[in-house]
Order: sequence, then structure tokens, then C-alpha cells
Amino acid sequence: MKDSQYSAKYALIYTTLVSVILLTPLFFYFIYMKNIHSIQNELLLKEKSLLVIKAMQEYNENDVYFEYPRFKTFESGLYDQSFQPIFSLVNYKIKYFKDGYHLDNNDAYLIVKLPKDRYFGAKYLIVKNQLSFAVVYEKVMYILFSVVILVFILSMIFLQSFAKPFQKMNKRLDNFIKDSMHEINTPLSIISVNIDLYNRKNEPNKYMQRMKAATKVLSNIYNDMDYLIKHDRLKHEKENIDMGAFLKERIEYFSEVALMKDIKINSDIKECTNIEMNSKQLQRVIDNTISNAIKYSYENSKIDIKLYMKDGKCHMSFRDYGVGIEKVEKIFSRYYREDTNKGGFGIGLNIVKSIIDKANIELIIDSTPKIGSEFLYVFPLTSTK
Repeated sequence: MKDSQYSAKYALIYTTLVSVILLTPLFFYFIYMKNIHSIQNELLLKEKSLLVIKAMQEYNENDVYFEYPRFKTFESGLYDQSFQPIFSLVNYKIKYFKDGYHLDNNDAYLIVKLPKDRYFGAKYLIVKNQLSFAVVYEKVMYILFSVVILVFILSMIFLQSFAKPFQKMNKRLDNFIKDSMHEINTPLSIISVNIDLYNRKNEPNKYMQRMKAATKVLSNIYNDMDYLIKHDRLKHEKENIDMGAFLKERIEYFSEVALMKDIKINSDIKECTNIEMNSKQLQRVIDNTISNAIKYSYENSKIDIKLYMKDGKCHMSFRDYGVGIEKVEKIFSRYYREDTNKGGFGIGLNIVKSIIDKANIELIIDSTPKIGSEFLYVFPLTSTK
């Protein structure tokens, strides 16, 4: 994960946590603001009711008619003792027949008790309007959005500043590993070439064979590390690969490594379709699988490797007769090793998993502790002949 992605990810997590914590006080603030808004509306209704009462008080009986006050956003009406309308502009069914302020969802109304036989025989004045909390919602959402943006920006700045020393350290470490990998490759190549030259001029002996096998083990580890460092920056072009020939070559390569433990590699390679895949990635899959099979096999045992067609798909299987796997679900985790005494860094199968997932290669594992394991790779149907 890149540094910017790391900062963004944890800034988002931190922002979410802070936002959730802030939701509680913000909720109470929202309730408070709704109550304030409702009280303000109640005062507004009282003000309108006073205007209606004032108009009725100013009515002169000598006038031909009384012009009842009308408002654009308010409805009002006069009601008798039984809450029957004497004159009403209220287009709403009143639910609560009790003087005072009432709120029914978004409908707000005020019932004012009038003096008896004074205002056209009316006992109650009702003033109603629609109460909208849109302003409150808008204000709360604005506050929440502002807080989230502010916390996210501050989190990004804080995390990036906090991570700078580690970024520098990681960069130095990466450079050190890259330089070390380059320095390791040169002596490995020299050792391997000189062993081959020695074997050509002299009779092969077990010591040279062990040295050759050891260099191949180191070379496999080097190739894993090299792939791990470079795979994000390189584009792995697909190639048309003859699976049979490719697999035979890798088996031959590891034959000397297997002899170190007196392990015999039995191969049954049948005709199989060519596949479209990057050769270096395929090599990492095969090499790590064979290397692990040798590493976790008992001495004086065997490894069975098969290549065959089934249901139109190319199948490649590796079976060893060794310690087996206790926790199959964990073996693909980087740096995980079930047996720390066997050596290695625990990155091989992690690399294999990343490659086969991208290539849509199915992997079926059958393992029994103390008996052995089988890794079966099923290549997709998109393979071509």
C-alpha cells in the first residue's frame, strides 16, 4: 500500500470514529434546535392570534360586515363551545381540543380560549400553520459536513507528518534491500558457474552437488525477493508457454535440491494446452511449490508431479509425502511459517497466491498432517493451443 493510500485509509477511519462520537452531541443539538424552532413558531402563532382578536375588538356593530383577517401562510377560524366552526379557514381536522399549542407532525396550531359571548359567539380561536424543520436540518447537516471535512483534512496532515520519519526509514531500507539483492546475485552466479566448470573438468562429488543445490535454494529465495520488490513497478507481459517443456525444465532444476534429502521426483507429464501467462510469474508458482514440497517432505521419500488435461482445462499437481499442513487457511499469509525450523521467510506462497488470483488460476489443496499435501492448479479455459 502506497503512503498516500495508507494516510487516506487511516484518515478515513479516524474521521468515521470521530464523526460517530460527535453524532451524540449533534443529535441533542438537533433536538434542542427543533424545540427552539417550535417555540419560535408558537410565538408567531400567538402573534397572529392577537392580530385576529384585535381586528374583532375593533369591529363596530354599525358596520355592514366584518372582514375576517386572512394570512398567506396561516389559517385561522372561530369555533363554539363544542368546537364546531362558526367561521373557519382551517383546512385541517383538529385532533386535540384543548387550549394551548399543539404539534402534529408538521402541522402546528394554537387554540386560544375567548371570553364568553364577546366575539360573534365564539368560544375558541384556532390559528394554524405548517411547521418546517428544513432550516434546522440544513444547519445540522452543514455543521456535520464541516466537522467531517475538517477532521479528515487534519487527520491527513497529522498522519502524513507523523509518517514522514517512517517513510524515510522505509525508503532507506528499500534501497538497502535493492542494493543487497544486487550484491547477492553476483556471488551466487559466480559460485554456480564455477561449480559447473569444476564438474565439467572433474568427477562430480557429493560436496559439489550439495553446494550446487544450496546455491539453487538461495537463488529461489533471491528470485522471490526480487519479484516482491519489482512486481508493482513492472508490467508482466503474457506469453504463449508450452507447459510440458516449461515444467520439465523446472523439475530438472530442482532435482539436485531434492537429492540433498534423498527425495525422488516422479513426473508424469502428458500433453497439455499452451497457456497465456508471464513466464516469470509461472516460474514463481512452480518453483515455490516444488521448493516447499522438498522442504516439507520426509527424507528418502518422493514427490509426484503431474500435468494433464481434464474437462478442457490444464491441470498441474504436486504431491509430497511429508509433514502436511495443519492450518491451510494461513499458509498464504506473508511471513507465516508453520515450522520455523525449516528456514525461509514465509513469502513464497504469498507470492503464489497473488499471481494465481490475478491469472484466475484455481488452486485446490489436499493436506493431511504427517502424511503429505497435494497442490492442484487448474488453469482457466482461456488457454490456447
